[in-house]
Amino acid sequence: MKKAVSVIMILACVVFVAPSLNAQTTIPIPKVSIGVDKATKPQDVAVTLQILFFMTILSLAPAILIMTTAFPRIIIALYFLKQALGTATMPPSQLLIGLALFLTFFVMAPTWSKVNETAFQPYMRNEISLDSAYNVGVQPVRDFMLRQTREKDLAMMTHLANLDRPRTPADLPTYVVIPAFAISEMRIGFEIGFLIFIPFIMIDMIVASILMSMGMMMLPPMMISLPMKILLFVLVDGWYLLVGSLVQSFK
Repeated sequence: MKKAVSVIMILACVVFVAPSLNAQTTIPIPKVSIGVDKATKPQDVAVTLQILFFMTILSLAPAILIMTTAFPRIIIALYFLKQALGTATMPPSQLLIGLALFLTFFVMAPTWSKVNETAFQPYMRNEISLDSAYNVGVQPVRDFMLRQTREKDLAMMTHLANLDRPRTPADLPTYVVIPAFAISEMRIGFEIGFLIFIPFIMIDMIVASILMSMGMMMLPPMMISLPMKILLFVLVDGWYLLVGSLVQSFK
């Protein structure tokens, strides 16, 4: 705490006091420059290709996060909840995406820990090569995806890829497992969304029937059903039930 207060005080002095000091006192600002030179050795070409490879991986990181983790099922269920409640802007989309990301980190933590222990850390210690690190590190992720993927989806992707029927799941290539996993996740997400919609649709139907029987045709049913749906969701502790069910669905 004392260190944090000291840092804050120093930053405050820099921001508010520095402009009032003598003009001769200047704060050096670092300069970053990138040069493009002609490659003269094979090592230079290898380094350039590695940089391009890592830049490509960074650009594809969001897609990799979405297609190989628990994120699709969670975000689909959360957006179905928002639609079922009928609240246009609450909760905000940024809040739902943030919640989905942190739930994804929670669900994927055991898998990523295995990747770190078996592949990343040995590679950083120069105990294994990059190819060995990839082969070892991708295995926990494949195991997670295969546990959540239907055999029907795997069979369809294998047939579309014109591959022979594999003897074991290890024989399936990763480019077949990933789309099959994504299809299975979307299916489960839509099933959860359907179950979420049922109680809220019943409330809408009951409110609309009561208003029609009372002859209140001009009163929009949403004005009455919306607070009732929010009250029902709060009384049953909906966030607790939904988040718990989503996490348990990956066990």
